[in-house]
Amino acid sequence: MIEGFMQALQPSYMLWLTVGVMIGMVVGTLPGLTATMGTALLVPFTFALQPGEGVAMLGGLYVCAMFSDAIPACLVNTPGTPAAMATAFDGHPMVLQGRGQEAIVGACVSSAIGTLFGAGCYLLLAFPMIQIALKFGPPEFFWLGVFALTIIGSLAGDSILKGLAGGGIGLLISSVGISHGNEIARFTFGVPDLRGGVSLVAGLIGVFAVPQVLSMIMQLRKKEFIAEYKPKSGETLKTVKKVLAHPLHVVRSAVIGSFIGILPGAGSPIAALVSYSEAVRWSKDKSQFGKGDLRGVTASEIANNAAAPAAMIPLVTLGVPGSSPAAVIAGALMLRGLNPGPELFQTDGTLVYSFGWSLLFAGIVTFILGSLFAPYLVRIISIPLRLLAPLIMLLAVIGAYAIRNNIFDVYIMLGIGVFVFLIKRLGFHPGPIGLGLILGPIIEPSLVQAMYIADATSVWNVFFTGTVNIILIALSVLSIAFIVWTQRVERVQKRASASAKDQLADAADTVE
Repeated sequence: MIEGFMQALQPSYMLWLTVGVMIGMVVGTLPGLTATMGTALLVPFTFALQPGEGVAMLGGLYVCAMFSDAIPACLVNTPGTPAAMATAFDGHPMVLQGRGQEAIVGACVSSAIGTLFGAGCYLLLAFPMIQIALKFGPPEFFWLGVFALTIIGSLAGDSILKGLAGGGIGLLISSVGISHGNEIARFTFGVPDLRGGVSLVAGLIGVFAVPQVLSMIMQLRKKEFIAEYKPKSGETLKTVKKVLAHPLHVVRSAVIGSFIGILPGAGSPIAALVSYSEAVRWSKDKSQFGKGDLRGVTASEIANNAAAPAAMIPLVTLGVPGSSPAAVIAGALMLRGLNPGPELFQTDGTLVYSFGWSLLFAGIVTFILGSLFAPYLVRIISIPLRLLAPLIMLLAVIGAYAIRNNIFDVYIMLGIGVFVFLIKRLGFHPGPIGLGLILGPIIEPSLVQAMYIADATSVWNVFFTGTVNIILIALSVLSIAFIVWTQRVERVQKRASASAKDQLADAADTVE
C-alpha cells in the first residue's frame, strides 16, 4: 500500500490523472455522454502510457464524470447520467431559487467526500466487504430493487397513486423488447428496432430533458432566462460548512453508496436513489425535500460517488467488474496482459494499490477544479431561453443517438418526452417514471433468475429465507409503512391548518 501511495504521487501519474479529470468534466457535463462511453473512448490513448498511468487517467475520468453529470441535472433538470437523476430532484429547484452556485459547489463537495470514502473502502476493506457482497444473489437483488422502488413515496408529490402509476409506466417502458424469461418480444408492435428494448440513457433524456425544453418554450413569453444568477463571494466555504453540518447524514450516504457500489450490477443509480430515500426518511424536516433542499443533493452525490471507487473492489479481488466503467477498465488491464482478480494482487499488488490511491487523489482534484469552475459553469443559466432550449435539445439528440448510433433511439426519446410533458400537466412527476425505467432492468432479470432457482426448491425458500432477504423485506415494509404514516400526518396537519384559518376568518367577520 505504501509503495502504491508513492507511485501514485509521481508527477507523471498526477499529470495524467488531472488530464483524465478534465476530460471527465466535459464528458459528464454533456447529457448522454456517460462515464462508460468516455472511459471506453479513452482506452486506446492509454496504450502509450505505463499501465499505472493509464489506469490513473481512466480512474480520474470516471470519478470526475460522476460529479460533473450533476451539472446539467442541477442547471437544466437534465441528468447527465442515470446516477444523477436523484440529484436533479433538489438541485434544479435550488437553481430556480437563485442558488445555482450553492447547488454546484454542494455537489462538488459531496462528490469529493463520497469518492474519498469509497476509495478508503477500496484501500482498507476490499476483502471483508466482498465477503458480504458474495451473499447477494438474484433474490437479494430483486428485493434490493423493490426496496429502491419505495422512494416513489418521496417523489409522488400530492398523490401517491399518481406516483405509483408513474413508477408502473417506467417499469412498462423498461420491459419493451425481448423477455428475459422466454425470449419472446414484448410491446414491440411489430417494430424490429424495439426488439432491442429502450435505451436507458435515451429514455431518461426523454423523461427529463425533452419536457424541460418544451416547458422552456412555453415560458418564453413569461421570462427570458431559466433563473437569475448572481455570483456570491465566499459561497464555496459557506456551502462546505452546510454540507459538513450534518455529519450523520454524510456518513450514512457514504456507507450506503460504498456498500451498494461493491454489489456487481447494482451501480451508482441504485446507490443514489436509496441514499436519497433514506435521507428523506431520517430527516426531522421533510417538507423541503424536492423543493430545493441541499441535503437531497448531498445524499445523491455522496452515495453515487462513493459507489464509483467501491465498484472497483470486486474487480481487483474477484475479477468481476462492479459497474460498466469497471468492466472497461478491466478490459484495458487485460489488453496490457494484466488479469484482474487475485492473480493481479499477487503479481502486481503495487499497481492495485496505486490505482486505489489515484481514485482518492482524483476526488481531491475534482473538488479543486469543480470549485474553481463552479461560478463559470453556473453562468449557463444566464443564456436566454430562446438559445438555451435549442442547445439542450441538440445535446439531447446527440446523447440519445451516441449510445447505440441508432436514429430510432432519438425517435423514442422524443416520443417519451412528449408523453411525459403531457402527463406532467395532469400532475404526474417525472421522478417515479425515471425510477421505474432505471430499476426495471435490475428487478426483472433478478426475478426471472430467482424463479428458475425456485423451480428446484420452492418460492418460499428462495425469496423469504436468508438473512439478507429478511432484512431487505423488513426495510421495504417499514419504508412503505413510514411513507403512509407520514402522508397521513401531513393530511391531518393540513386539515388542522385549514380549520384554524377558517376559525380566524370567522372571528374576523364577527369583529367586523
